[in-house]
Amino acid sequence: MTSLWRRTCATLLTTALVLTGCSSGGDKADASGITVVLFGDAEEIAGYRTLVDDFTAANPDIPVTLSPIATQDELMARLTTSFAGGQPPDVFLLNYRRYGQFAAEGAIEPAQSYLDSSEAIKESDFSPQALDAFRFDGKELTCLPQNLSSLVVYYNVDLFTAAGVPAPKADWTWNDFLAAAKALTRDGRYGVGVDPSLPRLAPFVWSNGGELVDDSERPNRLTLTDNPSSRAAVDWFLDLQLRHGVVPPDAEEQSESSEARFLRGTLGMYLNSRVAVPTLRTITDFTWDVAPLPVAPGGKPASILHSDAYCMSAGLADHRPAWRFIEYAMGNAGQHTLAESGRTVPSRLEVANSPVFLDPAKPPRSSQVYLDAAPHLRATPRTGSWSRVEKEGNSLLAEVFYGRIDREDGLRQLEDRVRPLFSVGK
Repeated sequence: MTSLWRRTCATLLTTALVLTGCSSGGDKADASGITVVLFGDAEEIAGYRTLVDDFTAANPDIPVTLSPIATQDELMARLTTSFAGGQPPDVFLLNYRRYGQFAAEGAIEPAQSYLDSSEAIKESDFSPQALDAFRFDGKELTCLPQNLSSLVVYYNVDLFTAAGVPAPKADWTWNDFLAAAKALTRDGRYGVGVDPSLPRLAPFVWSNGGELVDDSERPNRLTLTDNPSSRAAVDWFLDLQLRHGVVPPDAEEQSESSEARFLRGTLGMYLNSRVAVPTLRTITDFTWDVAPLPVAPGGKPASILHSDAYCMSAGLADHRPAWRFIEYAMGNAGQHTLAESGRTVPSRLEVANSPVFLDPAKPPRSSQVYLDAAPHLRATPRTGSWSRVEKEGNSLLAEVFYGRIDREDGLRQLEDRVRPLFSVGK
């Protein structure tokens, strides 16, 4: 048990619990079963419930308690508290940008040896980009990634047609994107909806030949202002709101999210990962599709990896039931179930390239876009402190994006205030 782990326990537990130590293996409704904790909206959770039902039908000796949580932030709070309290879930779903802090503390049972000895699944079944994102410190596989997505552009086909704007193509540029956004911004509608965050900004920086941090493996600072290519991409991104007004202003975004606006048909383009699909499939009033991110003039295609993985809590008395669930979820049947829900770009290559994912009869029609993006995917750092860097950075970037603070002062504050966070845990 590390000193930081002990300090966390002391902070969050009662005196009685501290005296007994941070043991693991609780958080179950049935001692013979397992608890699975994951995040998602109602449409996503429906797919996971089907997955759990199918697993328990095939494995009646392993009851599963599914414990869904609405957001990743709530999930992080739940995991931090449950680990400190000695009652972590057996299995939990975690994004690669957030698992580092738990892996650094030894809270996750590494998946590598289980995968190596499995007769049901093998490493070559899955996307290497997704697997690499969950090799903590570039070493053994920590968690098993169930999806491989990218940041893409969802667009309202009907609005594009009505405005006489050509549909996005694979080789479209920032100039094409901005021209479309301007043409679509009219009559109470806006051209683009995008979350002002580091993960949304990063692909534009990379496409322009810039870098997000000084060292992708052992970062010490953000490089958004001192690298000319990075700074040019940052300014282009900020100008979508501050100069061109093609993104809903602060007050309007606060009153109605970009996703809600897209669902209502008053937003031309919406930037998100595959996670949006189950909700967007509820649209019946217009046609929508998906396109790759535009490329910087003279730049190269780039997108950011979006991947969530099944992790096992360390220290369980018996990891076999948890691993059997992960094996099933990562097998053909489990991956088919979530692909049918629309939620995931399967990390299992066979399923990703099958009609269950690529079926053009189920929107988006152009699902091949997600697979074509794979060679251009990059990942943010997976250090133990990255989730804190990202959270603080996102907050400050939003301040600048919506003009709440001066651009130059805001960007300087952003880099200065997150710099100390990089050293946490080193």
